[in-house]
Amino acid sequence: MSYQRVNHTNEKQIEEVLATLSLEQKIGQLNLIPIEGEVTDEQRELIAQGKVGSVLKSNGAKQNKELQEIAVNNGVVPILFQEDVIHGYKTITPVPLAEAASWDLELIEQAAAVAAKEAAAAGIHLTYAPMVDISRDPRWGRILEGAGEDPYLGALISEKRVRGFQQANDKQEERVLATVKHFAGYGASLAGRDYNIQDISERELREIHLPPFQAAVDAGVSSVMLAYTAYDGTALTANQFLVQKVLKDELGFKGLIMTDWETIPNLLKIGAAENIREATQMAIENSVDMDMTSNAYIDNLAELVASGTVDEALIDESVRRVLRLKQQVGLLDAPFLYFDEAREKATLLSQESKDTALAIARKSMVLLENKAALLPLDKSDEKLKKVAVIGPFAKAQEDLNGWWFAMGKGEDTQNIFDAIAAECSGFDIEVTFSQGVSISKFDKVGEEFITEAVKTAAAADVAILVLGEEHWMSGEGGGTASLHLPGLQEQLVEAISASLTPVVSVIVSGRPYVLTNVASKSTALLQAWMPGTMGGKAVADILFGNYNPAGRLPVTFPYHQGQVPIFYNYKRTSHSFDAGEKDLRYTTTYRDVQSEPLYPFGYGLSYSEFVYSAPTLSATSMTKDGSIELSVTVENSSAVDGVETVQLYIRDEVSKVARPFMELKDFQQVTIPAGKSLTLSFTITAEKLAYIGPNLQSCVETGIFTVFAGPNSYLKGTSTNFTIEKPQEAYAAQFRFV
Repeated sequence: MSYQRVNHTNEKQIEEVLATLSLEQKIGQLNLIPIEGEVTDEQRELIAQGKVGSVLKSNGAKQNKELQEIAVNNGVVPILFQEDVIHGYKTITPVPLAEAASWDLELIEQAAAVAAKEAAAAGIHLTYAPMVDISRDPRWGRILEGAGEDPYLGALISEKRVRGFQQANDKQEERVLATVKHFAGYGASLAGRDYNIQDISERELREIHLPPFQAAVDAGVSSVMLAYTAYDGTALTANQFLVQKVLKDELGFKGLIMTDWETIPNLLKIGAAENIREATQMAIENSVDMDMTSNAYIDNLAELVASGTVDEALIDESVRRVLRLKQQVGLLDAPFLYFDEAREKATLLSQESKDTALAIARKSMVLLENKAALLPLDKSDEKLKKVAVIGPFAKAQEDLNGWWFAMGKGEDTQNIFDAIAAECSGFDIEVTFSQGVSISKFDKVGEEFITEAVKTAAAADVAILVLGEEHWMSGEGGGTASLHLPGLQEQLVEAISASLTPVVSVIVSGRPYVLTNVASKSTALLQAWMPGTMGGKAVADILFGNYNPAGRLPVTFPYHQGQVPIFYNYKRTSHSFDAGEKDLRYTTTYRDVQSEPLYPFGYGLSYSEFVYSAPTLSATSMTKDGSIELSVTVENSSAVDGVETVQLYIRDEVSKVARPFMELKDFQQVTIPAGKSLTLSFTITAEKLAYIGPNLQSCVETGIFTVFAGPNSYLKGTSTNFTIEKPQEAYAAQFRFV
């Protein structure tokens, strides 16, 4: 069949293509194989026979066009090329947790659009993103890949990233299909160990883990990847409740479902299946449409159909879903649309891409401390003659890109030392360097460098310490028991702080670390995350005042690692979370450390100073179909224009089910000129008050609600109350996973 000449659309075209396929070729459409490095003769033959429907890890317009030619020239369905394009393709933006710290939904969408445009130009049709798993445990390495701890913020970001990949760019050949993952509850892995068991209630599943998936489905996400883990004891690959009832029936997902890497054989490893044939049957009967890398389908499905164990109609349905994805990216009409080498060359690392990467890198960085207003550094200050840049990550490049950097290269990334030196060029400022300590896995080595670093710092007017973790220390399989900075970095901070030189600590990491000791020894502290290709310049821009920091934490930073898991929206208990000044014993607190985090969810400083008025309400009560307007005035009392993220939290004071202390329900990010005030208005409707009730259905109850408006989740003295007047049972059906 010549797909160039097919001009039918939608289901008619799907059925025409399906009718041309043998059983073996149908199964081939469900087979996703990796091609890393040089293509083998065996792989070429499988493609020619129609036994490969999709390929991952093959990159570049030239190579993928050659593979596509094999398929088309042999009259088989064109290949869908897939890749892990998580936070950029060639131009790397900050890791997703960092992007979430921007709280800038439009910029997050724009970053995904840049990644899509570059990936599509390099012959990629589908990405395995966004990852929307909610996580409250920074020991879990993959916390860097999601949007943090809050389901509301996570859902908003999920929607924007899906739209950025699939819809934001104008032309079809600049878009890629998005895959939301990992369905569902993967972020609750026990003790932060990847792939580990999890045992969460259905209530937690619905309240915390499902909202970002619902948002992705509502945004039109094309495919869903199932988690490695189990829910309620049943592996996701075979979990009929979660896939059939929840994902398909309740969330309304109609697209393609795929495994993660070799997930079907995992049913044998955990003892859920006796052999690979049984595991294959369990997967196909659970509507798992695409088998990633295990060959379980290609090796076993034909025999299962021949024996009458599996109905071929199940395979047909899965093939239809595969073909619909191929139709969405134009493969059934123009299989070579994505393979333009000239476009690839012009697109990768373009100035447009780098401009977006710089914008979101700057917006994502969070200023955690700024004692005595040390920052921004003034290059024209006659007292600033020597800047010492110290630390194992001062000249790092690859580590700035973090985990999952696709085709990004460290050589394309300007390091932080060079960016600071470039910023000081042309001024009478000497920039010096010292290694400080070395990083060798998690070992405490390199102590011999500390003495030299202290001398370098003592001779400078300010010491900029660049600390953190290597790129492989976070990410998939990157669980850590300790949340202290690896190696001797904390010892380095302490030694340099003794030199009495002001210390600016910059943290390059993919997770929240326990920065309690670092913060106490630093005059200023900047969480730079793993900021990507333009991260070095973004750090320099903030340190020297070219950019006023605006990032806000999407995840809680613990005071002590024994507090983990720690998050802002704990549910209320019978005993207080605050021991008070008298250190009352019978409270839900620790005896040895404070219960509060080091830095709460939503926290972040600015070079501006913002003052909040008490919030006011347009009414003291509302009906089921009504609304209330909350107003709050924010004043920028400084001489610096700034961006503030005004956050709205709500607490349901009386409910049939235990509820959190507060929940984020809205926010607005606004620019407020120096010396000016801005009054913001938030509309509170029943949708913001709904919750998962006693019967696991969404509802709104009567009673008192407390609403908070302020700069972060640790708010005092900024609340007001209103009531719901009438029972809401008749209205509850409208609210699902909100």
